[in-house]
Amino acid sequence: MIHFSLLTLLPVANILTYFFQSNLAGQAIVIALIVFSALAWTVMVGKHLDLKQLRSQNVLFERQLNKTDSVLLLDMGAMRGRGPFAQLTHQALEAWYKGMKGYTSQAVRIGLAENALQRGVAEISVVYESKMILLGSIVTGAPFLGLLGTVWGVMDAFGSVANDGGATIQVLAPGVSGALLTTVAGLIVAIPSVFGYNYLLTQTKIMVTELENFASNVADRIELEGTESEG
Repeated sequence: MIHFSLLTLLPVANILTYFFQSNLAGQAIVIALIVFSALAWTVMVGKHLDLKQLRSQNVLFERQLNKTDSVLLLDMGAMRGRGPFAQLTHQALEAWYKGMKGYTSQAVRIGLAENALQRGVAEISVVYESKMILLGSIVTGAPFLGLLGTVWGVMDAFGSVANDGGATIQVLAPGVSGALLTTVAGLIVAIPSVFGYNYLLTQTKIMVTELENFASNVADRIELEGTESEG
């Protein structure tokens, strides 16, 4: 019976050896990709925690708002720092009461509140989508950066062979292995980043939709309560 060792079937890849076999450009690209990987993971984890906290604040405030009989009688000072939904409500009420100071009609006050809600939705949407461009750039750029290192390394390896006048596998293998390391590094950066990017993008779109729905609900309640108070 023949026994096969796992090590004979799967040779151990010495990443450091491949790294030092790369040319200077390949080593620089690998180091850059390591930095991009750390940056991507920092963005993904930080963004996930930020969105989770904002959603928790929104759920809590919306739950309290649904228990309130009047939106117009809410304490505006107590809304500060309580999340995007509270910020939207504060902006709408602030616009409403500014309209009252100007002795404007109810229709004008409602319009001011709705405009404030629209501006608030736009501002908060930008906050939701912050850092996504950076993550998307890493997702797109990492594979191409790795490919650049591989092409450069292979070109350098074949150039060295041409200068030496002999082409053997022993001569080519180290340079090609070092060159291929950049492609592997690029994929290692890009693959988890693209999953994280798609997940965060989906969560962001859902939260923007929730924000728009909440703003519409607040506008409806302000209009109804304003009509009742005027009547």
